[in-house]
Parts: sequence; C-alpha cells; structure tokens
Amino acid sequence: MKKLSMEELHRVSAEEFHKQDKTPLIVILDNVRSMNNVGSIFRTCDGFAVEKLYLCGITACPPNKEIAKTALGATESVDWEYAEDTATLVQRLKAEGVDVYALEQTDSSIMLDQFQPTAGKKTAIIAGNELFGVNDSVLPYCNGAIEIPQKGTKHSFNVSIATGIVIWHIFNILQKY
Repeated sequence: MKKLSMEELHRVSAEEFHKQDKTPLIVILDNVRSMNNVGSIFRTCDGFAVEKLYLCGITACPPNKEIAKTALGATESVDWEYAEDTATLVQRLKAEGVDVYALEQTDSSIMLDQFQPTAGKKTAIIAGNELFGVNDSVLPYCNGAIEIPQKGTKHSFNVSIATGIVIWHIFNILQKY
C-alpha cells in the first residue's frame, strides 16, 4: 500500500470546481464562533461539492487567516455569501422552494438515519452556534430538524463534525438519485 500523490488524486482546480455540477445542498452557519470550525466546514463543502455556503450573524468571513488554517484553500473554491440574519435567509430560501432543516435536537427531530431529502429539490441544512445551537428564532421557519443518533455521554458533536456527518449522509443519498 502507498499513499496517492497529488497527481494521482486527479483533483480539479478552483476554476474547474466553479464550473462543475454541484450537489444540490446548501449549508448555513448560524452564529458559529470558531473560525477553525468555519474553515473546516468550508473544506468539507469543497470535498462534497456543496452548492453554496452561507455565513450568518457573528460567523466570520474570509479572508481571514484563522479560517484559512483549516480551509486549506477551500474559501477560493466554495461559493459563499454572508447573510446578516439567518431567519430572513431561511424565509427567502423557502420562498425559492428549498427545503430547510436545522441540525438540532428538538421534540420533533428526524433521526439522521431516517432522513431522506426530497428528490429533485434543493435541501439546506443549518448548523448552529457551538454553545447554543441553531437560534430559537430560526426554528419556526424550518421544514424540520435533523438529529444525529448518539450513544455516548455527550449530548452533541462539534459543529464541524456534525455538519460533515450530515453533509456526507445527504451527499450519499443524492448520488443515488
């Protein structure tokens, strides 16, 4: 066994990435504090060719050296936009026909292994603040909430890990459509 070289991986350039088909998935960061988490989510969005990333509220935006540390160039490939208010953004996306789900533990959460995005429709997921989750004011505008099943003693995952798990799940399903 040997590691593959960069040439053997056949990765596209940022310019080619912008032109290629994207996964019909939108990721929204609602007041994410850690710039390392933001950078990590940029990198995950690049890896799964996510259509768009929205940075909302206090979430830091590129260019930023702390984001760049973990994004490793993904801020140049991923299409992103800043939106001041998450609830307003969610209302707009829903008016455009996007299904929007909070990554949150609620009294009516859908467990991730039971979640199925709607074929032919765009899906958006909202990842929230590291301490407080998705803002309560945003939840009424969502189509629902997705919860990741857990067996350990902690009640949540790190926001970048949780976002990556959910992106992978949705990406995997959409590849079959």
